[in-house]
Amino acid sequence: MANQKHLLTFLPSILLSLSLWGHGPLLMATKEVIPVGVALDLKSPVGRVAESYMSMALYDFYAVNYDYHTRLCSLHKDSGDGVLAAASTVGVVLDLKSPVGRVAERYISMALSDFYAVNHNYSTRLSLLTKDSENDVIAAASTAQDLMKKEEVQAIIGPQSSAQARFVIELGRKAQVPIISFSATSPSLCPSQNKFFLRTAQDDTAQVKAIADIFKAFGWPEIVLIYEDTEYGNSLIPHLMEALQVIDTRVLYRSVIPPSSNNTEIIKELNKLKANHMRIFLVHMTASLGSKLFALAKNAEMMSEGYAWMVTEGLSSLLDPMSSKVMGSMQGVLGIRPYLTPSKQLEDFERKWKKNLTSIQAKIKSTTSLNLFGLWAYDTIWALAMAVEKAGMHSSFFKQNVSGCNAGQAALDIFENGTRLRNTIVNTTFEGLSGNFGLVNGQLEPSSFEVFNVIGKTEISIGYWTPQRGFFKDLKDTSEKAYSTSKDKLKPLIWPGYTIHQPPSRLRIGVPVKNGFKEFVKVEWNPSTIDTPTVSGFSIDVFNAVKDALPFPLYPEFIPYANKQRQSNGTYDQLVYEIKTKKYDAVIGDITIIANRSTYVDFTLPYTESGVQMVVSVKHDERKSLWIFLKPLSLNLWLTTGVAFIFIGLVIWVLEHRVNTEFRGPPEQQLGLIFWFSFSTLAFAHREKVVNNWSRFVLVIWIFLVLILTQSYTASLTSILTVQRLQPTFVDVKEIKKNGYFVGYQKNSFVKELLKEQLDIHESMLKPYETPEEYHEALSNGTHNGGVAAVFDEIPYLKIFLANYPSKYTTVGPLYKTDGFGFVFPQGSPFVPHMSRAILNVTQNRSKIQAIENKYFSSQLTYEDQNTEFSPNSHSLGVDSFGGLFLIAGIASAVSLLVCVFKLFYSHWPILSEENPADSCWSKLVKMAKHFDQKDLSSHTFKGEESRVHAVASPEVFEPSPGIDDIQNHSRNSTEGSDDVVIHNDNGSLSSSSRHGDASMQNVPNSS
Repeated sequence: MANQKHLLTFLPSILLSLSLWGHGPLLMATKEVIPVGVALDLKSPVGRVAESYMSMALYDFYAVNYDYHTRLCSLHKDSGDGVLAAASTVGVVLDLKSPVGRVAERYISMALSDFYAVNHNYSTRLSLLTKDSENDVIAAASTAQDLMKKEEVQAIIGPQSSAQARFVIELGRKAQVPIISFSATSPSLCPSQNKFFLRTAQDDTAQVKAIADIFKAFGWPEIVLIYEDTEYGNSLIPHLMEALQVIDTRVLYRSVIPPSSNNTEIIKELNKLKANHMRIFLVHMTASLGSKLFALAKNAEMMSEGYAWMVTEGLSSLLDPMSSKVMGSMQGVLGIRPYLTPSKQLEDFERKWKKNLTSIQAKIKSTTSLNLFGLWAYDTIWALAMAVEKAGMHSSFFKQNVSGCNAGQAALDIFENGTRLRNTIVNTTFEGLSGNFGLVNGQLEPSSFEVFNVIGKTEISIGYWTPQRGFFKDLKDTSEKAYSTSKDKLKPLIWPGYTIHQPPSRLRIGVPVKNGFKEFVKVEWNPSTIDTPTVSGFSIDVFNAVKDALPFPLYPEFIPYANKQRQSNGTYDQLVYEIKTKKYDAVIGDITIIANRSTYVDFTLPYTESGVQMVVSVKHDERKSLWIFLKPLSLNLWLTTGVAFIFIGLVIWVLEHRVNTEFRGPPEQQLGLIFWFSFSTLAFAHREKVVNNWSRFVLVIWIFLVLILTQSYTASLTSILTVQRLQPTFVDVKEIKKNGYFVGYQKNSFVKELLKEQLDIHESMLKPYETPEEYHEALSNGTHNGGVAAVFDEIPYLKIFLANYPSKYTTVGPLYKTDGFGFVFPQGSPFVPHMSRAILNVTQNRSKIQAIENKYFSSQLTYEDQNTEFSPNSHSLGVDSFGGLFLIAGIASAVSLLVCVFKLFYSHWPILSEENPADSCWSKLVKMAKHFDQKDLSSHTFKGEESRVHAVASPEVFEPSPGIDDIQNHSRNSTEGSDDVVIHNDNGSLSSSSRHGDASMQNVPNSS
């Protein structure tokens, strides 16, 4: 103990004397290293204790006097047994003014002391030459070059930052000196590309998947990245962007802050984020810049309720060295860092660490908690000391580099044992303070991560993450479980503002301002809250239902699209375009999904069907018309039926004239019979008998047609007289265009462009309206009284209009299909898939969507009741309905007529040709016509009459059969149509009478 007390009083005096000697104005070199040899019997208790005390004294002194321009470097030699341990000079390049640099220097000193206290029998000793890079890339490269060229170091630990490491790594490659970094975690520095670069820390990309899973667990679709404009900050961003894209999380904005930014510049950037209503932030920067950012964010009231902040590993691993003021400004911050496996070695070190820092804690501005970067630095010293011993680095062997070099730059000597030392370090494995130490592909293998929450001055662990299991609460639970990204696997946490409610995504939502059809969107300004209007309506309620179905909270801020007079500030197209200008984050309302809008915004799935159609006024009640009885049949059908009646009457007359006495008589009587007979079939009132089978064939078909026609007429007339019909004034837009009538549309709607482009209606013929009442007035006035002939609008609006005026207007014409109403977001917005899935859940839940519809449209008629296609004769039966029957009747009549004519010509044409061969064809046809007018005595109807006549005649009276000339003379002398019949009177005498009232026949033989 006496020797230890002497050491404690002796060493500080030596350190102070040597330091003051080099601290004067004559020595202006920055951080000059003064080697001091120390020869101790390291195998003796005194030697080991002295070595440990010297290392601690060296660190404690420079921890208090870190602004000194000199540094002592102790070169320890073992004098035990007369053999001195070989010293391996190792350079250490740190930024000694930074939190990481100060912590690392202390850990390195303790690591060196602890290692040789345990391994005192080693034949090698590390001799550390610590240099200050002063946070400068050029200074770091220059320092590393001096260490290699002048000090002939066998390895370099550091430099601290990734930007500095890039240049130093290139120097190490040329000199074949291993460059070992415990803090340069940038993915752009790849050990596999330079074998002399070793990273005893985890690559920054190891945390990317865990960060993405956190955002997925909390369901944040949009975030803001805040990172420093350095190689360390920029290199991780592409990896983060790729991982966030996989989970449909959009990076709304990237805020890049240079390390040299002052408070004013940072505050300006924070105010910009706050003004744009950005709420979810991921911070990736070093401690020096991060501590400044959070302190200013708290002053800007961005660490309050409604905000969420998360920090990456670089800042999470260094929260302890920050001041209590900075920690106080980070309340509610979420962080992720590599998990430290508890061990007895770590507990012992932590106890010794706290004990050694008790006396100088206030001066070095540090805390007693462990730091991950410090632990990695500690393990780095152990790994290097083991490798030096294993590789047998008893002396340095450098050979001259004879290769050419740039002018003004001295060539670096090559360390011949560099490759052997590098390979030995890579193959070194042991249980370190930070966990299992083992390099894979030149860097520390990724391990588990700890998710923590900053509460007070400490970080509270809320869960863990591994690449195999995802999130889980308890490390002791080693059972195999499926990969989980659920936030239920994490413990409850406190968010900024000391709230347990998860910060929602806040959206600035633009809503249209309408004077009509307020069932969809209604904006009301409360006099007591002028700037806070109340927004309601069908579209708003649907959005709220969809919002509740989202897997994450969403806080909408409805902003009416209005001018200073609280009227609409523009068209719907202009409202939608405001998303592209970033005035709004979304637009909610009765916004129709159309193609030209989708070129600059994204739509969700539609939440209601839609389409554009024409509505017109209806005519007066046609049941009061004097000519209502004509309505059942169309004009074409009336004309066709009339022609058919005449044609059938004519056919029957032709077929019956020669064989049926009831179809003979004076010409005027036969003409009347033609019309009478066919029309009498309508009521089946005809009394004339038909004797020709062909006539009967025609009549069967014709009577069936008449039956169908009369029944259809009766049914149609009954329907017209008993059912109210809404007959439109116009049935086609072509009629309106042809007559040059005006057409109405809803103001600020896309329907105007549809009318101009698709229907080719000139803009001068279009009139805008806003309310159903204006529609009614315009249609009632008509186009000649300042109104319109028709109004075009979308189906949802027409439902409301027709429900208010059900018997006065109706929809006609084709339906111009649109995709319905949808919610509008910026292109590429991650909200779109989430919203679309939620819309499906709401619209397919019939009870939920029905309740919303009943709230606003409970009195509305279904659109199908009004959606009827009209034509000019939409209630009249047409020829098409009976075309088949008319065709059959016509064919039957034509066939019967042709058969009759053929038989007539067949029987009489040859006789005429033989008797008068010189007659012309026309003369023969005239004679045939005259012959047609005669009775067909060969018919069975006349044979019975002839037999009765000859039976009563005197047997003594015989005359020859008349020739054809006698028949012709008789035909000229006889009265047409007189059908003379010989009858027996009651007294047994013969008499003749005419059916048509002719004089009684006096001479029967002469009546032939």
